[in-house]
Amino acid sequence: MGLLDLDNPVFVSYVFYSALLALKMLLMGPITGYYRITKKVFANPEDAAKFSVKEKMNDADVERVRRAHQNDLENIPVFWVVALLFVLTGPSETTARYVFRIYTIARIQHTVMYLKSSGMRGVAYAVALALKFFMAATVIYTFW
Repeated sequence: MGLLDLDNPVFVSYVFYSALLALKMLLMGPITGYYRITKKVFANPEDAAKFSVKEKMNDADVERVRRAHQNDLENIPVFWVVALLFVLTGPSETTARYVFRIYTIARIQHTVMYLKSSGMRGVAYAVALALKFFMAATVIYTFW
């Protein structure tokens, strides 16, 4: 059994949580579209024309969704790389599953709190960041 084999439960856990995070990121596009349509805020004239409204470049709620999506684009790909390297360290199944699960929950909570204007989103961000540091440190320690 290889470390990057579907017989390895750690790798399977990585694949599962990576897919959840990819789905979460993919959903941010339609969520942005929903906010644009309901708020009638369109950055492109052709989009505004479809809904018979004037072009409007920004709105606080639309920009909030866009920033949440941008935050995902800046953080989740780093998780994919660091977590895959972490799988190569041969962690215990329990440790890996908890790290991947908590990271995923923290990223989902971060987005929900971001969209609800919660000042507590920094806690979710910090938890996810700490887990990435933990995985990166484990990789460095293991392969040093």
